[in-house]
Amino acid sequence: MIYLKSPSEIAKIRAASRIIGELLDALEGMIKPGISTWELDAFAESFIRERGGRPAFKGYQIPGLKPFPGTLCTSVNSGIVHGIPSREVILAEGDIIGIDVGVIKDAYYGDAARTYGVGTIHSEAARLMQATQKALEIGISAARIDARVGDISSAIGEWIHSCGYYAADDLTGHGVGRELHEEPQIPNTGRAGYGPRLKAGMTLAIEPMVNIGTNRVIEKGWEFFVADGSLSAHFEHTILITEAEAEILTKA
Repeated sequence: MIYLKSPSEIAKIRAASRIIGELLDALEGMIKPGISTWELDAFAESFIRERGGRPAFKGYQIPGLKPFPGTLCTSVNSGIVHGIPSREVILAEGDIIGIDVGVIKDAYYGDAARTYGVGTIHSEAARLMQATQKALEIGISAARIDARVGDISSAIGEWIHSCGYYAADDLTGHGVGRELHEEPQIPNTGRAGYGPRLKAGMTLAIEPMVNIGTNRVIEKGWEFFVADGSLSAHFEHTILITEAEAEILTKA
């Protein structure tokens, strides 16, 4: 079911989402060679709880897997999404890391992701990150009242293709708010003019996941990797469909 949110619900989603925006900004200064993804995760959990929220991913369950153990998804280099924080994963000069985080506050959710460079990164990695961030901006621009989900998907997919990159297979954005994952699914490729129509009051998580070498993915438990080992980047915002342009909720 696709939910339209009331003003009181939107206020709660906005509050949860604001914590995420502030956290993603705070992590910027921590991401440097020598830090472990476990340390980033521990910081993130404290940050969220100090602001009255709870980590939305920690303990999240899907059939066949143990509950997700982290506050953050920390996906390094060829990791696309759902990377598990670990004391053993130490960031090195030139890595890139995608960090995805959800927050629940007052029973409502926000969700966002950002990819960071670790120290000085290769120009190829920087170009991938810039293109993926631009794909998110293009997708958000297409998310207007009375447009369709396919308009978002088509806009993102055409941009990714024009850059010579690939959208990761079967990994999509989604509705968010009352639940962490709601309808509709929002693929990163698609046909304009198709899919559910966008209405004011919808809250959506749009999230391009873009690979350099192939669209194919390898799934290892929770974690998804690019099949050929090439780099992947991930950017995401929770947005609100309004009578005007979409409002980005996961900004500091």
